[in-house]
Amino acid sequence: MLGVIAHWLPNLTDGDHSLGSLMFLAKPTRALVDSKSPKLFQALRVYNLQTFTQDLIAGLTVGLVALPLAMAFSISSGMSPQAGIYTAIVAGFLASFFGGSQAQISGPTGAFVVVVAGIVTKYGVDGLFVCTLMAGVLLVILGLTGLGTAVKFIPRPVVVGFTNGIALLIASTQIKDFFGLTIDKVPGDLLGRMSAIAKHFDTISVSATALAGLALAGLILFRKFVPRVPGAIVILIGGTACAFLLHLPIETIQTRFHGIPQGLPGIKMPAVSLTTFQELLSPAITVAMLGAIESLMSAVVADRMLKSKHNPNVELIAQGIANIASPLFGGLPATGAIARTATNIRSGAKTPVSGIIHAITLLVILLVAAPLANHIPLSLLAAILMMVAYNMGEWAEIPQIMKLSKADIAVWAVTFGLTVFADLTVAVQTGMILAALLYITKVTRTTTVAEVTDEYLSDGRDHMLHFHELPAGVTIFRIHGPFLFGSTDKIAEITDRIDELPAVVIIRLRNMTAIDGTGIQALEEMTRELVSSGRHVLFCGLREQPAALMAKSGFQAHVGVANLCANVNEALARAQELLDNGELFTETLPGHI
Repeated sequence: MLGVIAHWLPNLTDGDHSLGSLMFLAKPTRALVDSKSPKLFQALRVYNLQTFTQDLIAGLTVGLVALPLAMAFSISSGMSPQAGIYTAIVAGFLASFFGGSQAQISGPTGAFVVVVAGIVTKYGVDGLFVCTLMAGVLLVILGLTGLGTAVKFIPRPVVVGFTNGIALLIASTQIKDFFGLTIDKVPGDLLGRMSAIAKHFDTISVSATALAGLALAGLILFRKFVPRVPGAIVILIGGTACAFLLHLPIETIQTRFHGIPQGLPGIKMPAVSLTTFQELLSPAITVAMLGAIESLMSAVVADRMLKSKHNPNVELIAQGIANIASPLFGGLPATGAIARTATNIRSGAKTPVSGIIHAITLLVILLVAAPLANHIPLSLLAAILMMVAYNMGEWAEIPQIMKLSKADIAVWAVTFGLTVFADLTVAVQTGMILAALLYITKVTRTTTVAEVTDEYLSDGRDHMLHFHELPAGVTIFRIHGPFLFGSTDKIAEITDRIDELPAVVIIRLRNMTAIDGTGIQALEEMTRELVSSGRHVLFCGLREQPAALMAKSGFQAHVGVANLCANVNEALARAQELLDNGELFTETLPGHI
């Protein structure tokens, strides 16, 4: 019967209005469903054995990689190592099942270490569970109301500032275990922590330090020479075996936490009161914002690697569900993990099934191999987290921030300083307030009042498009208005159509009245994508503020001085020169002008 229908439907005539209308509506209906459904459901429509095999290998690989990280993040947060594993299993499964990203891996991450440790210290473990659950509800609300896209209004200096600060704080929390120091209680603030470390440095353990040092060196070598091999797993297994066989006198998971229990715990609802709810609202907002930011940043990384497109609101709903469920099993806050997501994709992942397999892999390890994990030295986990802190720090972004305006530098410095020396919640809130004031300032500066003179009219003719015909192999896009954080995602109008574009793409900036660091970064990434696809990018018509900031940031070196043109006349002449010299392919492409 289905075969007859499948054979008959393509032969419908235009006169069959009822079935023809049904066919006409099928695509829009499918698009509407896809815009609101998890990526897993879409992927399973065309799923096959080959894709499953790729997802299986990737899921197993990233599951093994996630094991030491989950334990290390949990220990650094002031929790037991199994809490991190519970998080990776429960949140990892649910976020992949309901998520809006093609191959994202979710679980505990470094971004939460500092804030979670603060919540545990102040409100206890139950307070953390309530806070995580509240953050999950907030994330679901963000996704359901379509406010997931509002996360883009966090500017680059704020994100870089608190990422730098968090990385520094994580590294500082690992010094004690890295050197095997004996400190009864490590202070929660950076200065107090460093003071305590200095006072007790004479308790250093040679065995722990040697093991951690060798582990860190090994991680660096793996990262540099064999980046495809999961160095953390090799180092974890090798280091644990050495410590066990040599009977090294160092602290392990067994000696500090009395081992890891096998299997998942039962569901337990944390105790909550109205007073607790009110006190935890502010940290819950911080956890929700951090979760949203990192999840969507990770989803963007996955998009670039897989050439896919995530659904931010569906992803936030999934992260919300994951964070509601995680504390019920004794887990921590969870979010998309950039490094594990990249590992997943590099290992061959194609769909969210890989994320589900990653969670199942960890569950099997917990059920079968938990006793073996008891022998893991804490100095090994400290070395792994040191490497994580370095990788997540975005240190290369600091020199780029320093090339921006003084206001951008100030926003970064204040966010970084408050993250390190005050409180993450205060840092993000203050950074956002400063960024909003900066945004208002930049937008107001785009308003001008000037007399129309003969010189103005003459100069304007060089920028007009009306008197030009575009040669084959050239297309022009224009950016109109301020190109600041919050609006940079609109560059997708270009990047989503790369395969359709001709050899030369001209970006007309005559009406781009202002730009900031986030905007410059977006243009640089767009240029990189277009050039890597074999195309050439030209920019023309820069106004005063964008021209000054882009010159200061080194944008010219990124795109080439010859590709920055004064007006559209020069840009078209430069495009024709490139085409005539045969520097680029010029065959006709679909949709080119």
